[in-house]
Amino acid sequence: MLLSLNNIEVVYDRVFLAVKSISIDVPEGGLVALLGANGAGKSTTLKSISGLLKPERGEVTRGAIAFQGHDLLDLDPPERVRAGIVHVLEGRRVFGQLTPEENLLAAASMHRSAAHVRQLKERVFAWFPRLTERARTKSGYLSGGEQQMLAIGRALMTEPKLLLLDEPSLGLAPFLVDEIFDIIRRINKEAGVAVLLVEQNAAAALEVAERAYLVENGRVVMSGSAEVVKGNPDVEAAYLGGGHSIDYRAVKHYRRRKRWLA
Repeated sequence: MLLSLNNIEVVYDRVFLAVKSISIDVPEGGLVALLGANGAGKSTTLKSISGLLKPERGEVTRGAIAFQGHDLLDLDPPERVRAGIVHVLEGRRVFGQLTPEENLLAAASMHRSAAHVRQLKERVFAWFPRLTERARTKSGYLSGGEQQMLAIGRALMTEPKLLLLDEPSLGLAPFLVDEIFDIIRRINKEAGVAVLLVEQNAAAALEVAERAYLVENGRVVMSGSAEVVKGNPDVEAAYLGGGHSIDYRAVKHYRRRKRWLA
């Protein structure tokens, strides 16, 4: 198993328990979705893997995280990047004053060979042809979709074994969401990069993922193949826009009897 989280608990400011008990496995070359509503603990889970909790005064207080069989918790964020983990944060966060090409080169400082960096850059531009057309434009002038593509492409310059993606579809038009998820699937298949994808757009995520975990209130409440999760009637009603036959006059009772908690 490439990545294993075993009953991790995350606390902020030594007071607020954000993640209560989450266990997740990501296989080599796998594509796994982490689904749930806002505030469920999805982004916090990604930050526990990439090591980005500390700037927000958070810490893993219980449980274990293993990457390729080695303990991650003693490594700082740069060491985790060198180990093969890269995290694309929510909100794109590209360097707006730099061009797309300069953004890509900024992420390549860990590589010593100029020829290798050039090959990586050409591969990213092949995956994201829109960036090729805008290669010399200041990144702050790119569209939201192009900035998201650039953020993912910049992460790929580190040659990761595991790509952590936080809400890549956020704020994008539906046709751009489809394009970005198609590229994510290609990267996973063609480069063998494992992906752990956090998404509120459950329908889009379940179209590309092989396995999914559903998180509520800091806990995994359901897991299984993407097809099994997609077929659950409560998942369909709560996250996929189905379930119109629900008697909403009995909504309190419905909430208590969610099948994934049974």
